[in-house]
Amino acid sequence: MLFDIDFDVSVDQVTPVNLSLEAIREVEQFIYHEARLLDERRWQAWLDLWTEEGMYWIPHSYDQESPYEHISLCWENKLLRELRIRRLENHRNWSQQPITQSCRVLGNLMIDGTDPEGYLVVRSSFHSMEWRGKDPVYRVGSLIHKLQAQEGGGWKLRMKQVNLVDRDAVHGAIQVYI
Repeated sequence: MLFDIDFDVSVDQVTPVNLSLEAIREVEQFIYHEARLLDERRWQAWLDLWTEEGMYWIPHSYDQESPYEHISLCWENKLLRELRIRRLENHRNWSQQPITQSCRVLGNLMIDGTDPEGYLVVRSSFHSMEWRGKDPVYRVGSLIHKLQAQEGGGWKLRMKQVNLVDRDAVHGAIQVYI
């Protein structure tokens, strides 16, 4: 999947959807829950939110339309997400001494509609702060989630795109998930 260039990251062709207030609230709660799992370092529960083929993407440039023609700050499939989490949880990981703590605030959550494959496209804004015993690291940007509806209700992450405001700046290691 990592080098599968057929994975559709586009979000420019969406069909508006008319969701009930209850359905909109469920989508919002799913997105907020995902952020809470990250802040609480509940990595396995966060991994469980993903589809098997889901991709986590942080573009490097403002006009980057895909991860295939330009380097990305992050382009991770299931295997790479699991490896990063194993590294984060390893007590010998000195880059996590002390452990990174984070807190994020989400806002401006809007449901754009469905993409041509039927995935729900949700956009939001975020502000996060990470702390690891020294200077805090602030990250600000927008998020795009592609959600896959589940039989019997609920959602799974098909894609998460993190668009940092300063994405073309020089960044230190991005230790934890944004």
